Amino acid sequence: MLSIKNLTKQYKAGQPIFSEVSFEFEKGRGVGIIGPNGSGKTTFLRILSVNSFPTDGTVFFNDINIHNNPHQYLKNVGLVHDEETLPRHLTAVELIEWVLRSRNLWDSNSVSSMNNLLDSLNLDQRDEPIGTYSTGMKKKIQIAAAFIIRPSLFIMDEPLRGLDTSTYNKVLEMILEVKQKGALVLMASHSMTGVDDIFDEIIEFPL
Repeated sequence: MLSIKNLTKQYKAGQPIFSEVSFEFEKGRGVGIIGPNGSGKTTFLRILSVNSFPTDGTVFFNDINIHNNPHQYLKNVGLVHDEETLPRHLTAVELIEWVLRSRNLWDSNSVSSMNNLLDSLNLDQRDEPIGTYSTGMKKKIQIAAAFIIRPSLFIMDEPLRGLDTSTYNKVLEMILEVKQKGALVLMASHSMTGVDDIFDEIIEFPL
């Protein structure tokens, strides 16, 4: 499903962040990407989410070269970034609607699906501008935007950071559910505490 071949990333002369890394990830798996800050986890996920290009090597999703065909690839991907880079002027409802419409997924059931998802994430201020949200609320919006499109691949960088306890537990439940339905989940975490049930395999950084 996701094939990584001889992946290398180097920002300048000297030691690369990682070199000639190869992995094969199958659907229905949970892959934990763990390690301290600065170890390369986020760089690795940025490459897989086509926010960065590798210095060398290729990444294929099924038969799609993700860096040659990013638009086609990203239709299948739910992303939760570590940085909360969201449009400040939009409300949560407006952002989720845009996400669905941009993928031609908006239909007669979308409003109820969106409201049910935001309810489950305990996001009450959904009609307020995102620029007024706390860090935890912005994380909830990212999670909602990733799950609403029902992707076959999730790439999540510290998705549980900043969540209240009830939402934390709900997101864990949601991740386990999509795995059972066949999605591939790649999730970075600085530790294994409380999330070990999600992961079928662990990649420890630095590589």
